[in-house]
Amino acid sequence: MTVTKFHDFPLADREHDWDGDAAEKRVRDWAGAEDGPNAKYRDAHVWYDGDRPDKFGSYKLLIADVIGGKLKAVPRAVMAAGAVMQGARGGVDLPKEDIERVKSHLAKYYAKMGEAPPWER
Repeated sequence: MTVTKFHDFPLADREHDWDGDAAEKRVRDWAGAEDGPNAKYRDAHVWYDGDRPDKFGSYKLLIADVIGGKLKAVPRAVMAAGAVMQGARGGVDLPKEDIERVKSHLAKYYAKMGEAPPWER
């Protein structure tokens, strides 16, 4: 189990709509990961199951989309991931030892947005 490396992606406009399913398709295409996940695909997520890196279902908390040909963190996706970490939509099933690292990763994007993450409010 592992948290992805923080890449400090540029932020999309705050009003940019978030459609996770559509973003997933664009990220797969951009990463050249149509047949299976790769490092570029992994970078768009905050967490993945390191024991099964070859399965798309191993990747959780997609926070990025391809905008203008570049991978960007989408504020609404970051906020959705933050809400899920707080239990929204049934929460997310992650190993306990990864939860604080995931929150730390997300908190860096909240800071870029000039906000505190929900667990610090």
